[in-house]
Amino acid sequence: MTRRTNAGFTLVELLVVMTLLSLIVLALSSALQSMAQTQERLDARLTRTDDLRVTSSFLQGILGRVAQHRKPGVLQAGENPFLFSGQAHEIAWIGVMPARYGAGGRYFLRLALEGEAGHSALVLRYAPWADDGTVPDWSSANRHVLATSVDTLDFAYEDAAPEPPAWAPVWASTDALPARVRINMSEGGRPWPTMVVPLRVLPGSSGASAGGAVFGGSR
Repeated sequence: MTRRTNAGFTLVELLVVMTLLSLIVLALSSALQSMAQTQERLDARLTRTDDLRVTSSFLQGILGRVAQHRKPGVLQAGENPFLFSGQAHEIAWIGVMPARYGAGGRYFLRLALEGEAGHSALVLRYAPWADDGTVPDWSSANRHVLATSVDTLDFAYEDAAPEPPAWAPVWASTDALPARVRINMSEGGRPWPTMVVPLRVLPGSSGASAGGAVFGGSR
């Protein structure tokens, strides 16, 4: 009767085991890296979604309340009589700055793109409302950056007088403010959802006609 001797692993067997272990470690490393990249993309998407929600909510609140103040002095023929400017890529109006931003009360406001660290940023400029209606020097006004790396910013203004209502990239009416403002913008190559903000006249703002406020082209 012969006895089997335990000779241990052969060199080939050790090489096979080491190769298998290396493959397992490589697979685990690749899986962990993929999980980390997925988490980073998810975090970036959540951050972008949260930024979009906060910015949209802010714009809905601050742009939706407009004072219907008229310009002082004698106006030129066909000139917009209101302290409101609606252009294709910027908008300026008189509204209320939320108190939580440390600047409550009625303000001159302007929303436009400005250079910021080599990119274009969505910037809100604001300066205290003056009774004489003097438009501020926007370059020296306070600023609040709402979004960075903005590629495009486009406004459109709704005239509710015709049927159906008409949209235009520039507000040229001399007897009314727009009924709604539409905002299209893209950031980092990705478009934001279109925002449509109904404009509401602030109580006590002057400039209304004798028969009531003319707003959005309808009486």
